[in-house]
Order: sequence, then structure tokens, then C-alpha cells
Amino acid sequence: MTLSGYLFAKLLDGKRILYPAFIWNRFLRLTPLLLVVLLFVGIQRVLFGNTAILDYAKVLVLGFIKPAWPNGGWSITVEFHFYLILPILLFLTKQWKYALLGVILVALITRIFLYQKLGQIQMFSYWTIVGRIDQFVLGILAFQFRQYIAGRHFLIIGAFLIFSLFYWYFDSQGGFYRTSSYPSPSPIWIYLPTVEGLFYSLSIAWYDNSFHHTRGKLSNFIAQIGTYSYSIYLTHFFIVFKLANAIDHYMIDLSNINMAILFSLLSFFIMVPIGYLSYRFIELPFLKFRTRYIVS
Repeated sequence: MTLSGYLFAKLLDGKRILYPAFIWNRFLRLTPLLLVVLLFVGIQRVLFGNTAILDYAKVLVLGFIKPAWPNGGWSITVEFHFYLILPILLFLTKQWKYALLGVILVALITRIFLYQKLGQIQMFSYWTIVGRIDQFVLGILAFQFRQYIAGRHFLIIGAFLIFSLFYWYFDSQGGFYRTSSYPSPSPIWIYLPTVEGLFYSLSIAWYDNSFHHTRGKLSNFIAQIGTYSYSIYLTHFFIVFKLANAIDHYMIDLSNINMAILFSLLSFFIMVPIGYLSYRFIELPFLKFRTRYIVS
């Protein structure tokens, strides 16, 4: 999400956006695979599970507003909400260079208010735009202030160490699931999205502006993985968890962190060709209908 904010800021820098065409292009990029995944999950739940078809239909409709879509579809909902407010963010940026800092401040105040009202903020911070807006906005800000980040290697090393310590503390306090209850009553979720977004945005801007990026074989391979990343993300739920259960049951104890890391790497590379097939035959055919949405 931080990367989305950064990339759209970079693509639209000094240009005018044709908003209907922009939404149309994003629809073509995200929807075909999402529909296939939702169909497969529906077949699993309705035909082979205990879910009524009407109940699943309600989940599909609710997913436009709440994080209800399965297989990581909640993040598509958040992206969709970001696209809806993107013109407002771009307008604010043109009016005042520091306006987006005000957006982050408003988001933090909103989460503080909700935390005091509900006694927890994890659900909003992790699963919705209420928390994730910080990361989109910090991605945009990182592009705007990229000249102050380029070449600052010691800044990034320091940020990495601080971020690692912060996540060690977060994990020691129970992390995502292992607090006294779920959703977590910890106030850390008020500012966790901001801390994440700050580190990720600094890293992205530093990487993008501090080095000369070649087009060799390794670089092209990594770029291809980036192309298939959406496919890998949405389809890995069908494969990786079943594979993990089988390996954990019959072969290796995956509670061992070293074995878990090895399995994660193996799973990722297994998903690359599957991601290619998904991109080639489900997503790519629709991309020819894209239209120009940027005006210089």
C-alpha cells in the first residue's frame, strides 16, 4: 500500500489524471482474477461446505465496504477506497506541500477516538482504510521529499534498526494474535500503521533514487515476479496453507523457525510459475482494453 502511494505519485507527478479512465484501468487490472478467486471460494463454501449461496452473496456485496472478501480480498477493498479518495489527496498536495501530514494527523486522531470508544482499534487499523491511509499517504510524501532521502544510507540503516526493535517489541507483546484477546486491546495499533508506513516509504524512496538500476537477467527476473505478485498474492491461499499442513503433518515440524523460513522460500518459488499462468491467461487478456488516463 505504501508502494501504491509512491508509484501513483511518481506516475502522476506534474500531470493531470483522467479519473474515469484511471478507475477503468484499475478495474481491468484487479477485477478478472478477483472474480475467479471469489468464484472458486464460493464453490468451496457453497458446494463443499455449509455456506448458503445467499449468505455468500451477502459477503460479496459487503466486500465493497468492509473487509469481507476472502483470500486477501480485504486489501483490494482498501485499495479501492484509496482510489476513491486519490483525487482529493492529489488536490490537497497541489494546494499545500505539507497538507498530507494533516491527513495522517486526522487518521491518528480518528484511531484514538475509535480506540477510546471501542476499547480496541486492531480491526480498523489492519483491515481498513482507517489504518492503511497512513501508508498510502506516506508513500506519496516519500516521493515528494525523495531528494532528502536519496543516498542517505546511514538514515536507512538507522531506520531499519529502529523498525526491527519496534517489531521485536510488538511481537514480544503478543503481536497480531497472541495478546490477551482478539482483537487486541493494545493501543499500539493506533500508531502501528504509521510506523510501518514511515519505514516502508523511506526504504522505497531510498531504493528508487539512490542506485542505478540495471536491466540484467536478475533484474528482469525480479521485475517479472513483481508483474506476477498480484497473482501470487490472491492464489497462494489455495496452495500454500494446504502444502504447509501436509508438510507439517508428514515431514517437518514447521514450528521450527528455520524450517518455516525454508518452507516460505520454497513456497514462494513454487508460486512464481502459478502466478505466471494466472497473469498470462486470466489477467493479461483484459489489459488490452486499458485506456490512457494521464495527460501531460
